[in-house]
Amino acid sequence: MAEEDDARIRILQSLRGKICEAKNLGPVSGPNRQRDLCTFCTISLDQEEVFRTKVFDKSVSPFYGEDFYFEIPRPFLCLSFYVYAKSVFQRDLPVGKVSIRKDDLCKYSGKEHWLSLQPVDPNSEVQGKVHLEMRLNEVITENGPAGQHLLVRIIECQGLPLISGQNCDPYATVSLVGPARSDQKKTKVKKKTSNPHFEETFFFEVTRSSSYSRKSNFQVEEEDIEKLEIKVDLWNNANLAQDVFLGETRVPVKVLRNDHIHKAWYLLQPKGNGSKSKSDDLGSLRLKLTYIEDTVLPSACYTPLCNLLLKSPDVKPISASAAHILGDICRERYEVVLPMVRLLLHHNRFVPFVSAVAALELDNTQEANTIFRGNSLATRCIDDMMKIVGKNYLTVTLKPVIDEICESYKTCEIDPIKLKEGDNVEVNKENLQGYVQKVFSSITQSSSSCPPLMCDVFRSLRHLACKRFSADPHVQYSAVSSFVFLRFFAVAVLSPHSFQLRSHHPEPEISRTLTLISKTIQTLGSWGSLSKKLSSFKETYMYDFFKSFQEDKCIEKVKKFLDEISSNVSKESSGLEDAVVLKEGEVHKRGQGKKRLGKKNFKKRWLRVTNRELSYHKHKGKEAICTINVKDIQAVEKLDEILSQTPENGMFQVVHSEKILYVQAGNCVEASEWLEVLGQVTRCNEGRLTTFHPSNYTGGAWQCCKSQSNNAPGCKPCTTIMLASLQLDIDCDRETERIFSLLSSNNTKLQDMEDACASMAVYQGPQREQEEYSKFTIQEPKETFQTLKQLRNIMEELQRQHNIRNDTTAQYGSLDNPIVGKTS
Repeated sequence: MAEEDDARIRILQSLRGKICEAKNLGPVSGPNRQRDLCTFCTISLDQEEVFRTKVFDKSVSPFYGEDFYFEIPRPFLCLSFYVYAKSVFQRDLPVGKVSIRKDDLCKYSGKEHWLSLQPVDPNSEVQGKVHLEMRLNEVITENGPAGQHLLVRIIECQGLPLISGQNCDPYATVSLVGPARSDQKKTKVKKKTSNPHFEETFFFEVTRSSSYSRKSNFQVEEEDIEKLEIKVDLWNNANLAQDVFLGETRVPVKVLRNDHIHKAWYLLQPKGNGSKSKSDDLGSLRLKLTYIEDTVLPSACYTPLCNLLLKSPDVKPISASAAHILGDICRERYEVVLPMVRLLLHHNRFVPFVSAVAALELDNTQEANTIFRGNSLATRCIDDMMKIVGKNYLTVTLKPVIDEICESYKTCEIDPIKLKEGDNVEVNKENLQGYVQKVFSSITQSSSSCPPLMCDVFRSLRHLACKRFSADPHVQYSAVSSFVFLRFFAVAVLSPHSFQLRSHHPEPEISRTLTLISKTIQTLGSWGSLSKKLSSFKETYMYDFFKSFQEDKCIEKVKKFLDEISSNVSKESSGLEDAVVLKEGEVHKRGQGKKRLGKKNFKKRWLRVTNRELSYHKHKGKEAICTINVKDIQAVEKLDEILSQTPENGMFQVVHSEKILYVQAGNCVEASEWLEVLGQVTRCNEGRLTTFHPSNYTGGAWQCCKSQSNNAPGCKPCTTIMLASLQLDIDCDRETERIFSLLSSNNTKLQDMEDACASMAVYQGPQREQEEYSKFTIQEPKETFQTLKQLRNIMEELQRQHNIRNDTTAQYGSLDNPIVGKTS
């Protein structure tokens, strides 16, 4: 049973952060070269690029400002940030890099750091590991012992880097190196693989007996085994070009001193004599990183904590509940609320919980015009809920018009101070007015697309606000508009890349246009006294611009929209929504009718997924070569790692009614994104398969199960996808583990809160409470104390479960814990 439990332990990783800016990039020769330097940044897991910023023009101190977030779908050793100089006529030139080993990421987590760029030396760009076996044998001849021979078996490698985005053609050289010798052997070249299986054995003569030496008339100096080592170098066979160094490891022969057999995995290292250059000359990069690694235990371990959190909406008062306590002790940490919101959403407990915390906040709100304007637990919960549940709603409502704004490049500046020479402020005002009208109309006509759960929350907020401020006729609208306009639509317009509406930050001019649109949308959507809203504009030009919208009955449209998304009237979509692009990008697709999955049979194509169809095109913007209705897709699954040679290749298959479409994404992160999008858009298809073939059909048989029938049922279960609404696609065990980690890291505050409850219950000292415990929300100290006690007991048991499993660490030298070999 214990073995089964251990098999269900998962290590899940994610990375969030921002590439902020660079300064003093170099070296650059001459003033012209410096002025024209155009750069961009990339992020690599080991040597696999998984993210790229836009190109920043003509600056040696560019401000990139690019946010990123992705789940890390595979093991990695090093996270690297590269700065490249863009070149038109040749390959992009590396300026420098920042490399952080996985074990050191915790040192940088959560804060901004300036990090010096290091030189990009080809001999240091290595990754992967090698599996070796060594034996020391005594050689016996007719004349007696003839000395010692060293047997070296190079078994396999894993995780070698991709070369120009493709699998390499690796081979290894194995050398016995000593003070007076260097004997080298070479393996065969393995084609198109990053996980080569060599299984080759080499023999090296280590020592000879003195009698054997005299008889053969061959003088061999007796060498001290202490000074000998085996050196293994991995290379990519480049045919006509120079072979590319992939990494090396050195193993001293003395490891065999106590044992005649040594077998272990070694981490490949850079060349010790790689070229060095002054990193001071290369500039520096400002980064903000948050790396999270969760060790997720079997589900049963989380049941007590999960149940306690899910009871929260029923606890009276709500401030004594486990979920409220979590938000209270971690109120300065934004990431705390998200796992709790996901957990409540999955179990349909979000609406009663957020209604209770909203009611508590309203009790402490004195004026109706400040309703839900702070960064409280209620507002943070609703913010996160809207981002999860409303993701598709945003895409359908805003993406088409945001794309138009970003791609049409119309000038919209209306600030007289910022106008450029030749700008016509009246034309700009007309352009801006047209964009605002399109965005405003898209929003106010979108009520039928608003997710039911968002409507439930808005309805509850409206009811609570009316109850608290019954004399204010506008509070029923401001309670809803403060979220749907100010915290949802206006923020998405201002920062479309943060809501996956655009892949990168907009250009500065477009960003300025979006800022002006966002300001106007906020004001149009705000409720209260309109005259106060107009006078709240600090800029005269915004006041004048906004006045032009009063005659268009915008107020009535906003009121109607807010009524529709927060009333009890059920809404039905017309089903005639336009096709919305959910994801598109360049991939490699296998040519139709090809029987093999070789590199030559894959061609570059532009893949595009909408809410209606999957299509691929020769280039972006070209007519579709093939179109597949998403309702005809039966499965979307990863391809067998053996077939694709390495999981980093990002290969997946789309099974539909006609045939199987094999696709290779640019990297492992992008492959995961394609699988998620396609999985979501097809999750309710009636014809979904329950099993699939993880390999292809070639040579008259499926390569996975060897079944000879092309129509044979799949041999592996399909990935389970929730068939209900979007918020159900949540890994509850992982979210509960995140909550446990957050509670553990705030154990001191939990203890302080427990002490506060004990003190208040015993002494009832309002003065002491005011001084020491006002940072906590404690309405009923006895109820709160009981919840804290339950939390502490549950946390202690969970920690014990972690400790049990942490005791069984991977043996040093195993595949999961390779030896860091010596370098030259």
